[in-house]
Amino acid sequence: MDEEYDAIVLGTGLKECILSGMLSVSGKKVLHVDRNKYYGGESASICPLEELFAKFGVPAPDESYGRGRDWNVDLIPKFLMANGSLVKLLIHTGVTRYLEFKSVEGSYVYKGGKIAKVPVDQKEALASDLMGMFEKRRFRNFLIYVQDFSAEDPKTWKDLDPNTQNMLALYEKFGLDKNTQDFTGHALALHRDDDYLNRPAVETINRIKLYSDSLARYGKSPYLYPMYGLGELPQGFARLSAIYGGTYMLDKPIDEIVLGEGGKVVGVRSGNEMARCKQVYCDPTYVPDRVRKKGKVIRCICLMDHPISNTKDALSTQIIIPQKQVGRNSDIYVSLVSYTHQVAAKGK
Repeated sequence: MDEEYDAIVLGTGLKECILSGMLSVSGKKVLHVDRNKYYGGESASICPLEELFAKFGVPAPDESYGRGRDWNVDLIPKFLMANGSLVKLLIHTGVTRYLEFKSVEGSYVYKGGKIAKVPVDQKEALASDLMGMFEKRRFRNFLIYVQDFSAEDPKTWKDLDPNTQNMLALYEKFGLDKNTQDFTGHALALHRDDDYLNRPAVETINRIKLYSDSLARYGKSPYLYPMYGLGELPQGFARLSAIYGGTYMLDKPIDEIVLGEGGKVVGVRSGNEMARCKQVYCDPTYVPDRVRKKGKVIRCICLMDHPISNTKDALSTQIIIPQKQVGRNSDIYVSLVSYTHQVAAKGK
C-alpha cells in the first residue's frame, strides 16, 4: 500500500467501481479499497442468506428458505432502463462481457386500491382499464405526439414550446385528466413526485421517449435486471479496472484521509501504512463530517413464496404506487425478482 497513485477510490459501491474502472481505462494508476469483505458497498447483493440475516441482527433462517447460497439479495434494489445511460456505458466499456441480463416481465401502476398494467403503446392504451373510453383516445393522441416529437423540429411541437412551457400545460393541451396525468408522470416518466408538473415539458417528454425506446428493445417491459443480482454491476467494473492495472484491497480499514498544505488531500492511512495520491474518491461513509443530509429513503426486503397478485403470476415485475394514491410525499416502488434471476432459492 505504501506507494504513489494517481487516484485512490474508497468503497466499492456502483458509483465508486464505475469511477475506478473509467480511471484505469484512461491510464491512471488506481488503488481501490473497501473496509468490507465483499464488493458492492451499499450496492451489494448479499450471499448467502445467513449473512443478510446477520447484517440486520435477526435469527438465522430455517430450512424453509431453501439453501442459503442460492440467495443474492440486493441492499439497494433497482431495475435498469434497457436503453438508459448506464446500459449504454456497460456496452461502451465492454463490461457486458462479465454480465448476463434478463428482461423484467411487467410494469404495473397502483390506482384506487388495484394494480393495473402500464399501457405501453396505442393498442394497450385503448384496452387499459385505467381510463374511460374518451380519455383513452386523448391519451392515444398524447402518445402519438410524444412518439413524433423531435427537439430539433419545432413543427412537431404542435404550437407549444416545450422548453418554456411546463408539463401541466401540455397535459391540458391534450385534455388529460388528473388520473391519467398521475400514471403518465409516475409510471412512464418515472418522476418520484409532482414537482415535474411545473418544470419544462421537454424533460418529461424525453423521459417518456426513453421508456418507449427501452420497451422497444425487449417488448415485455422497459426494464432489465442482472442475473445473480445488482452486486454483479460493481464487480463488473472492478474487473475492468483490474484488467487495466487497478489494485484492489478488501477488508482494509481506512483510518484517515491525510490532508497536506491548504487542506489538499495527499493520501490515505491504514494503520502504519500510507498510500499517497493526487485525488481521493469515496462514498459518503468515509467522510461523514463533509456530508449534508438531503433526505431519506425507506427500504423493505420481503422474502416470499408466491408472485404478487394480479400481475399474471409474473416472476419479475415493477409496481409503482404514485404518491397521491397513498398520501405520501414521494412514490413507492415495488420491485419483484425471483429464482429465475438466480437471486433466490427455487420457488422463492
